[in-house]
Amino acid sequence: MAAFRRTARHALMVGATLALTGLCSAPGVSAEPVDIELVLAVDVSLSMSPVELEIQRHGYAAALIHDSVLQAIADGVHGKIAVTYVEWAGVTSQQVVVPWTAIATRADAERVIAQLSAHPPNSARRTSISAGLEFGADLFAESSFEGVKRVIDVSGDGPNNQGAPVTVVRNRLVAQGITINGLPLMTNGGPALGYEVDNLDQYYTDCVIGGPGAFMIPVNDWSQFPEAVRRKLVLELAGPLSPRWTAEEAAFPPIVMAQASVESDCLAGEKAWRNRYWMYDESR
Repeated sequence: MAAFRRTARHALMVGATLALTGLCSAPGVSAEPVDIELVLAVDVSLSMSPVELEIQRHGYAAALIHDSVLQAIADGVHGKIAVTYVEWAGVTSQQVVVPWTAIATRADAERVIAQLSAHPPNSARRTSISAGLEFGADLFAESSFEGVKRVIDVSGDGPNNQGAPVTVVRNRLVAQGITINGLPLMTNGGPALGYEVDNLDQYYTDCVIGGPGAFMIPVNDWSQFPEAVRRKLVLELAGPLSPRWTAEEAAFPPIVMAQASVESDCLAGEKAWRNRYWMYDESR
């Protein structure tokens, strides 16, 4: 899809950006300090309808200007965060919708929302969580900010079924000091069509999230989505030692922390795709 960056093109852009970063690191030029550099990585595979894609965008928009989120930003050491919004699907389908932008005030958040609302979301085939994570990690090299934390928020409605195994990428990014949090969307009302896993929340816990303080919040119905996004942002900004965490932890849906033990088959999506003999459909 023309609107999406292709992997090769992105690699060239990252290389050029790294070269520029070297120039920007010259004496007298420094990155802008923020409390967190946050990549919002949102699944737009064809398993979600246009209405559901809009719900996702509206949910993030509502969360970014919510009083509790703005207060959590203000309470930070720097009183400022940096955000970029990415939509992803298959291995070659990632698009930056909102480039790196600082948020310190409601006006800043409203400018992000204006960019988010400027064009309708795109859709693309397949589900490569691993490629989405790699793309998100590359964006940190393009950032002109320096965060106390670097976090990728990934939301999606299915397991990885294309690209590198998600655990391989997850572990590599965690080793780089990146935290990965999740919003598993268990919102499909119809049959699984052979591509989903029964317990996507457990899959995200075992196979996707990782890093210091990593957690996920399951979404079982689209009506829960805006509140789940709001809570996730507040928790990421506050951290697990904050009183805000304790207050939010008591709410529903539950917060699930990353686990040391693994109960899920982290290649379930790839296996389901290979075994799709009863139906040919590359949309998922």
